[in-house]
Amino acid sequence: MTPVVVSTDTSRCDARVQLSELDKLRIHMVGVGGCGMSALAALLLRRGARVSGSDSRPSAELARLVEGGARITTQQRAEAVPPETRLVVASAAIPPDHPELLETRRRGIPVLKYAQLLGALMSRYDGVAISGTHGKSTTTAWLTFVLRRAGLDPSFVVGATVAQLGGGSGVGAGPHFIAEACEYDRSFLNLRPRRAAILNIEEDHLDCYPDLAAIRDAFAAFACNVPPDGLIVLNGQDPQCRSLAPHIAAHVETFGSEDGATWRATEIVLDDGHYSFNVVHDGAVLGRVRPDLPGRHNVDNALAVVALAHACGVSWQGLQAPLAEFRGARRRLELRGEVNGVRVVDDYAHHPTEIRATLRAARERFRPHRLWCVFQPHQHSRTRFLLTDFAQSFVHADRVIVPDIYFVRDSQRERDLVCAEDLVREIRGRGGDATYIPQFAAIVELLAHEAQPGDVVLTMGAGTIWKVADELVQRLGGPRQD
Repeated sequence: MTPVVVSTDTSRCDARVQLSELDKLRIHMVGVGGCGMSALAALLLRRGARVSGSDSRPSAELARLVEGGARITTQQRAEAVPPETRLVVASAAIPPDHPELLETRRRGIPVLKYAQLLGALMSRYDGVAISGTHGKSTTTAWLTFVLRRAGLDPSFVVGATVAQLGGGSGVGAGPHFIAEACEYDRSFLNLRPRRAAILNIEEDHLDCYPDLAAIRDAFAAFACNVPPDGLIVLNGQDPQCRSLAPHIAAHVETFGSEDGATWRATEIVLDDGHYSFNVVHDGAVLGRVRPDLPGRHNVDNALAVVALAHACGVSWQGLQAPLAEFRGARRRLELRGEVNGVRVVDDYAHHPTEIRATLRAARERFRPHRLWCVFQPHQHSRTRFLLTDFAQSFVHADRVIVPDIYFVRDSQRERDLVCAEDLVREIRGRGGDATYIPQFAAIVELLAHEAQPGDVVLTMGAGTIWKVADELVQRLGGPRQD
């Protein structure tokens, strides 16, 4: 296995950028409405930086940044870059010919990618990074919550809104900086944490990786960024994660339910939609826990949290209670409302493995009469590359409704190669009950008439499908959840 080599030295991006003075800089952020970018912008505001930014459409995230003192516009043009700007930060999704980046280069302003700036901030702390194809946001937020409750007061950036943390980012007085590490565009190679987790490795982002081997090699390179006296926590049940272990210089600990794992879950019991289990460390039972988060996949996420919290100095006694009390991030099997016996739930799942796990968790947690899944595919390229896997992932749903694919990052050529109706045909070909309805309003109308007491309607996807959930709650006559 040959690791991918990508420069992560942010000091080489431009000699005029004094990253030690970030707190005083006037920073402009292009694509600031994304989960990670908006969280980082909020953190910079709290550190004292003057932040401006742009995005293509208004959102609640942008409104919160404005409330925090940022200058935000949805007019993405050269004039959006303020005259006093000294540093521009661009989302990985922003193309090089974007008008604001063209203007930035014309004016000679240094440019960093989001992940480069995140890496620069992490370098000032005892960094902890959580990577993996699935579960990054939940595990990052969960670990932050546990460390906060233990009195360590970490700084953090999570790619999701977390009510118990007061948002998606925060500045703490403690030595730790916790962040999720995204593999898209090999962004996580800009991070050099002291401790890291690799939760799982699967095919995804095949618009920038040729195959699973290349994805695994990128994770291997990320693991090599952890120093020899640091720690890597690996999913011992994931074959791709296990294959990395012999190539990692840092100390390696594993988690899972199988014999031989450093951190094990034993005597796993499903009770009223939640799992309880014993936490075992190197063969010794530490105690039993029943997390508030539903789903078998969150047993594994909990073990990763325990392993990293322990490495940060938190005892079992200090983490047992907060481990059970964490309620999750926004859009992770989130109940948006219950009206006349119909429960409306929203989730961020947009990969086949996530869909299967979330639908199973919804069945266990809510035990619905019928489980409706309104799935908005995210990216044409992801849909095309993983079409068969997607079609097989809805086995726990009774009815599936698919609107048009959320168009982001792909080229027009990619858009022409696959459509939502292709996915519907594949689901039907495997015996599923699937319907293509392109417009959100029509979906809401159908559900308002056909959903019955005892049913659960689960909207799912990384795009704007959450709007269907909220509009359905209002259409049914219930209050919108904030």
